[in-house]
Amino acid sequence: MASSANRIEIVDVGPRDGLQNEPVTLDVGTRVAFIRRLAGAGVRRLEAASFVNPKRVPQMAGAEEVFEALGDGDGVTCIGLVLNRRGLDRAIAAGCREVNYALVASDAFSQRNQGTTIEQAVEVYRDIADAARAAGVQCSLTISTAFGCPFQGEVPRDRVIGLVAECADEEPFEIALADTIGCAVPSQVADLFGAVMEQAPAAAFRAHFHNTRNTGLANCYAAVESGVRVLDASAGGIGGCPFAPRATGNVPSEDLVYMLHRMGFETGIDLDRLIEAGLWIGEQLDHPVPAMLGRAGVFPPSEPRMQA
Repeated sequence: MASSANRIEIVDVGPRDGLQNEPVTLDVGTRVAFIRRLAGAGVRRLEAASFVNPKRVPQMAGAEEVFEALGDGDGVTCIGLVLNRRGLDRAIAAGCREVNYALVASDAFSQRNQGTTIEQAVEVYRDIADAARAAGVQCSLTISTAFGCPFQGEVPRDRVIGLVAECADEEPFEIALADTIGCAVPSQVADLFGAVMEQAPAAAFRAHFHNTRNTGLANCYAAVESGVRVLDASAGGIGGCPFAPRATGNVPSEDLVYMLHRMGFETGIDLDRLIEAGLWIGEQLDHPVPAMLGRAGVFPPSEPRMQA
């Protein structure tokens, strides 16, 4: 999907990274309905669930039931987050065909989030990548806190580049750089993506930004200008990491798609239906969503949708 220079693939992370930080825990049926609304808007790749301990992230309980309800996905790739081998085994048993492993670039955050050092986490990733490959499951890698850590502050640029170089040997399906706490600025994004692309020229890269300090859209623009053609975003702008203090949400999918469409990029997404999905999930969560498009509307205004 993202092979054309004029095509941007949006990976909607709302059903996982979006919902995991909400105080309300939605039932499986509502989460599946959210996923189907996103698919109906044209989203073809999304984070559906997290195969982690539900005691730590209760909003993600019932991952197996989510995948069972979704079946073959009707042409939509549903991604499952895994943090250890047990999570991978659960994902494979549930029929998940793409998993994502989060490798943290900060020792302090890695210890709090996953209970491992960076070096131990790299070994866990190697084991997961090998096992996923043997099972015919695609495995992507997200390097979290790539732009900063809430506990130790700045994350050395060279550490992120080194992790990309080290993990690229496993030939991941895709490598994402994640601004877990929303501290990055466009110049930093351009610099770091330029460096990792030079380090691993054969790798496919994705960008994952949080909008904690209102720089998310600007960072997406910088990533696109750097050659990134796959961007994470969350319908409604909901979510954030539950282990990152003061998380205020992800980049809103609808705001991002609006910007990209006005810039002349193609996404394959029906913006009006995406806006509807963002507003709908806000109703289920019983609070307004951060996304602007649901309030401001698109420009030029869309023609009213014909009623059946």
